[in-house]
Parts: sequence; structure tokens; C-alpha cells
Amino acid sequence: MMELYAKLAEPREPHKLFASLAGSWTTKTKEWMEPGKPPIESTGSAEMKMLLEGRFLQQEYTGQMMGKPFSGLEITAYDNLLKRYVTNWMSTMSTGIFTMEGTASADGKTITLTGKHVEPGGGQMKRRAIWTIVDSNTQTFDMYGAHHGGKEMKMMEITYTRKP
Repeated sequence: MMELYAKLAEPREPHKLFASLAGSWTTKTKEWMEPGKPPIESTGSAEMKMLLEGRFLQQEYTGQMMGKPFSGLEITAYDNLLKRYVTNWMSTMSTGIFTMEGTASADGKTITLTGKHVEPGGGQMKRRAIWTIVDSNTQTFDMYGAHHGGKEMKMMEITYTRKP
């Protein structure tokens, strides 16, 4: 049994892909507050690094959200036992932790995540994200959501560009 635990604890291909993302990034963000309205655009930065001997990717994000200063921290994992990607996001917009889980395309470069969280005023919002590693210097993160069981809409688009 201990051999199985040890084998499952070893970093694998998804972890190698995470490691390739370590470094400093600039971000360009678009946020849509309502369908049919123009997005709010902002810039920011992200620092990514591997944790615990290459098992987890940490992102420290700073920028703007809805026109106000914003920072967030994300830990991303590939769980070898569950064969799923898991993200935990914390930010200055909440005191909670938002968790999403999902799977990747065959090449591992497009990760689709889903999750839900309680909304202020009651109810839950379902979220779906598509994280695409375009190349070693570019990645995108698109977030979709549906308030109170409504129709899903694109809520956010972040383009990451590696700093030179």
C-alpha cells in the first residue's frame, strides 16, 4: 500500500506542464457585468511558482477588479489519484475559497474546470473556466457563469503574457 501512495505522490506530465509556467506574467483582463454591454478592461500581473517539490502551481495575482485594486492567490493541482485538475482560489473580493475541478484535452494544454459558489443574497452561481496554454509565453483563462440558474454568459477573459 505504501508503494502505491509513493507512486501517486510523484509529479507526472501535468506537473511538468505546470512547472513550465513558473515565472512572471503580465495580464490583460476583460470583465463582462451584463450580456450585451462592453467589457471593463484592466491590466495586472501574476507570479507563478511550483510548490512542494513540483506538485502544485501557485499563482499570486495583482490587478484591478471592477475598477478597484484586487489581489488573489490560486493553488492548482493535478490529483494523480482522482485524475482531475483542482484549483483553489482566494482573493480580496471574498473570505471564502472557491474550488473548481476538471479535466484536460489529450495534449494537456486546454483545461476545462467547473465549480459553484454561494452568491450574496442567496442562491448559487455555476462557473465554468477554460484555461489554455497557448505556448510557453502565452496562456488564456476564460470564465463563464450563470447567476441564480440563468443563462450562462462569458464573465471574464484574461490573457497572460510572460515577462521578458
